[in-house]
Amino acid sequence: MAHHQSAKKRIRQDAKKRLHNRYYKKSARTAIRKLRDTEDKAEAEKQLPGLFSMIDRLAKRRLFHPNKAANLKSSLSKHVKSLG
Repeated sequence: MAHHQSAKKRIRQDAKKRLHNRYYKKSARTAIRKLRDTEDKAEAEKQLPGLFSMIDRLAKRRLFHPNKAANLKSSLSKHVKSLG
């Protein structure tokens, strides 16, 4: 258990930040799942820019590794192109 005031504050900050990060990572995963489930190509192409923006923001904040973000964007765009 933390004894210093600064350590106690750091624990509080980390808990708050963890919840914040979990929310954004979970919403990104849900959006990715929703795009992959979409059968309509026009709808998927409409969702793609917003999803790319979301992934880029998470990578910028290091919630996703930059390579993971690049791989996700690549696989999602490939998926959208394959839709008939």
